[in-house]
Amino acid sequence: MAPNDVEQVGHDRDPVLGNGHVIDIVGGALVGQRLRRHSLMDRLSPRAHIALVIESLDSGGAERVMSIMANHWAERGVQVTLVTIDAAASDFYRLDPRVTRVALGVAGYSRGLRDALTHNIHRVGQLRAALSTARPNVVISFMPSTNVLAVIAGSLEHVPVIVSERNDPSSARISSVWNALRRLAYPRAEAVVVQTPDVRLWAERFLRSAIVHTIPNPVMWPPDAGASDADTGASTRPRTTRRVVAMGRLHPQKGFDVLLRAFAKCGNEVPDWSLSILGEGDERPRLEALVSQLGLTSRVEMPGRVHNPSRILSEADLFVLSSRYEGFPNALLEAMAAGVAVVAADCRSGPRHIVRDGISGVLVPPEDVDSLATAMHALMSDDVKRQAMATEAVEVRERFSVERVMSDWDQLLERVVAKAAVGNGA
Repeated sequence: MAPNDVEQVGHDRDPVLGNGHVIDIVGGALVGQRLRRHSLMDRLSPRAHIALVIESLDSGGAERVMSIMANHWAERGVQVTLVTIDAAASDFYRLDPRVTRVALGVAGYSRGLRDALTHNIHRVGQLRAALSTARPNVVISFMPSTNVLAVIAGSLEHVPVIVSERNDPSSARISSVWNALRRLAYPRAEAVVVQTPDVRLWAERFLRSAIVHTIPNPVMWPPDAGASDADTGASTRPRTTRRVVAMGRLHPQKGFDVLLRAFAKCGNEVPDWSLSILGEGDERPRLEALVSQLGLTSRVEMPGRVHNPSRILSEADLFVLSSRYEGFPNALLEAMAAGVAVVAADCRSGPRHIVRDGISGVLVPPEDVDSLATAMHALMSDDVKRQAMATEAVEVRERFSVERVMSDWDQLLERVVAKAAVGNGA
């Protein structure tokens, strides 16, 4: 039942990373600057205060988007507090110095239902304390288990909560307990944000359509400077071959096993091509064994996590998204924004809403090695077609620009905060 985390040891006093204000957790109590609540004026006034809540700021798509949102609002002068259930030691993404960073450090796996209940009651208490200290106008939460905790804590603090699903719930399974809690909590949120029309249909099975909103992920262009020159995740191989790039957590969801088999199938016909898979995860040993089994050791590399993948993507000749399911893949957006032709699995949610099939990329059935190999080979062996698709791909910079996507978030926040102000008699 517990959220995806590891029990913290030695965090009775957790030095929380202070990108802006520093707040410590001392003996389970928040000690820090007391932030005043302000009302929202007209369009998201700089006097507004937004609390963002997520499991962690580890490397991942949802975490990436939340950091973009936090930085965007902070740059506009909006007061932003970003709260994580996990400790700050897991932070991967950088925040604007004006963002108040609160890390609760109460993540952990639970041993059995009773243990999970105790831990999650504690998490709700800590999150409620953080919201009581920050006193935001509105809370935005990402990911199912954290969303449940945020709805409970927000209700106790009388703060409106917006929750957001960042994956395809029909494929990204959670435990039956958390699923039941999600169905109880989401109707009590002021709004539920999904990323695609397909996931919206899922949400409307148990929610009033009026509270469901569809907002896609943004793509930053030009990309932000997220890493030092020494920390780029650059290829260790000489740039003597053309390169296919894939990027994501090394997890079965991402289908990198399918990609490796497809590359092995078409690779002999294009011997001057190599494959780079960027990312880290529990699947590394299995994938490395598969690379060896397929005889691809000299042509495949997996350099690990990349803070700022824009340079590697800009040097790629082809990008492949081989996922079994997706929400709204940032990696695909970032590759297309960098001007790279793409081949993507046509998951139920995500890629089909980004790629214009046959124009800015090619869509193939998920988990279909033969179809993926055929599509990859067609573009790897046709420079003219590949370049034409790369030229079309960059239109995502405008279609999913930070300004356009954040305008949708701003409009939603205006409505939610205005409704709360009326309810509070403001």
